[in-house]
Amino acid sequence: MREGNFIDYVKLHVTSGKGGRGSAHLHREKYIDKGGPDGGDGGRGGHVIIRGDKNLWTLFEFNFKRHIRAGHGENGGKQRSTGRDGEDKYINVPLGTVIRDTDTQEVIAEIIEEGQEYIIAKGGLGGRGNWHFKTSTNQTPRYAQPGIEGEEKDITLELKVLADVGLVGFPNAGKSTLLSVITAAKPKIANYEFTTLKPNLGIVKYRDFRTFVMADIPGIIEGAAEGKGLGYRFLRHIERNSTLLFLIPCDAEDVKKQYDILVDELRRYNPELLDKDRIVAISKTDMLDEELKKEMDAELKHQFSDVPYLFISAVAHQGIQELKDALWEVLNKEVE
Repeated sequence: MREGNFIDYVKLHVTSGKGGRGSAHLHREKYIDKGGPDGGDGGRGGHVIIRGDKNLWTLFEFNFKRHIRAGHGENGGKQRSTGRDGEDKYINVPLGTVIRDTDTQEVIAEIIEEGQEYIIAKGGLGGRGNWHFKTSTNQTPRYAQPGIEGEEKDITLELKVLADVGLVGFPNAGKSTLLSVITAAKPKIANYEFTTLKPNLGIVKYRDFRTFVMADIPGIIEGAAEGKGLGYRFLRHIERNSTLLFLIPCDAEDVKKQYDILVDELRRYNPELLDKDRIVAISKTDMLDEELKKEMDAELKHQFSDVPYLFISAVAHQGIQELKDALWEVLNKEVE
């Protein structure tokens, strides 16, 4: 998925370095005619290493560079001199990046911590010099090992946004508006579906200078779990959120039915998502008078008996602090 500089899916071809050749040098100097073998080992080829960087938020860098190659090891020298190792090539990626084998789609590694490193392609070993092969019956071996070739792999990088709270809802439910009010993020906002085509992250400032991260996940549609619309691209970002905030507009034809559809899409995509904490926010309630709000509240008490819900209006700034309190309490509850 890409919009502007946000890219969360790229395919790369990586090649590690070849090991250096071992030396077959024979020691020669004045007054020493037959000094024997003294060829050094070749240097190791460079690794291709993936490393987590908390300052990155997109895979945009790889939009124009799809082939990554590490340096080759240098050949061994005389006097048992070992060749220099090839230069390692680092691929810095945002936290939350999943590395897959492009051919098999098998997950190779997941980068979720700052500075976490994973060698995706190991450099080839350097060949051994001829002094290793000296024996009582072969005092002057004139051969050495060649360096081992490096590895070549096709890999896929997938970014899953790391956030404490993920906003879940149908298109045009008011997620971007809420994010713009509750954080300093400035997502694109308009009154039509799929305004948001990329996740937006924002820092929510809470009491006593405490903060947590909220992500506006692009709207889910019915059938997203089967890939309808941009389903897979949207849903994978929810996997990294510890708490899910379901945003449902008060003018929805059936609030509970809309919630059930969203939950079912998550279940079909990945049943483990249902283990996450959930809160339901009924949005756009500035359109309701007190009497209508009381009627809706009485009805929702029976429908959402097992999930906490509250009324908010991002435009009118109603219920925003209560929402922050509820989210903070869930995020920091003690695990029994």
